[in-house]
This record gives sequence, structure tokens and C-alpha cells, in this order.
Amino acid sequence: MSVVATNPYANNPQLSPMEQQVLWEYAKLGDKVKRIAGLAKLTSESPNESLLAELRELEKKMGLVLTLVSAWDDLPARAALINLQFKASVWAVLMEHRQAAEDEEARAREQQAAADVSYDDRDWSEDSML
Repeated sequence: MSVVATNPYANNPQLSPMEQQVLWEYAKLGDKVKRIAGLAKLTSESPNESLLAELRELEKKMGLVLTLVSAWDDLPARAALINLQFKASVWAVLMEHRQAAEDEEARAREQQAAADVSYDDRDWSEDSML
């Protein structure tokens, strides 16, 4: 009997209908977590060749050289390094954009100050001559 198909808590006289539904949802969630854990264990024990091929292709496209991984077929370490390098690349791009925006703001402030007609560098003596 599958937890997903039938509610094992249905018709329990000690539970209200709401409690039966909540417990059933928890049971379904627990079943899904068990299945995910099983799939993760299976994947970690036997590397997926198609996934490894895709990771190698991604490494080539991104110009990554994974010299830190001695066992090239160590899928979790390889994926973790790619993820780390991708995050570092994204961070670098974001910081470049931020620096460019700050530079642009500084240039705009300088241009505004240069074009500001209210700015007057004359001293009082020149003003009194007018």
C-alpha cells in the first residue's frame, strides 16, 4: 500500500479530519525525502557517464581547468569545483558591474559640478566691482 495513493491515517477515530490530512502530507513528504536520498546515494556510488560528459563540456565552454581534482571521475568533487568556480565568476562579473556603475556615477557628479552655473569661484572684491 503506497502512502501516496491512500491515506493511512484516514478513518482514525483519534484524529480529526484536519490532523489526518496533515499527517498524510507529512507521510508523503517523508516518502519523497526517502526516494531523493536513495537516488542521491545511487548517483554518488556510480557516476553518471552522461552527466560527466556534460560536465566536461561545461568545463571546456567555461575554460575551466580542474587540476585540483586528482580523481577526474570523482563526480561530487568535480561538480562542487565547477559550482565554486561558477560562483566566483559570477561574483567577479557582479563586482565589475558595480565598479563600472560607481565610476559612471562619479563621472556624472564631476560633469554636473563642472556644468553647475551656480558655482562661482570669484571672490567678493570682484563682485563688488560690477
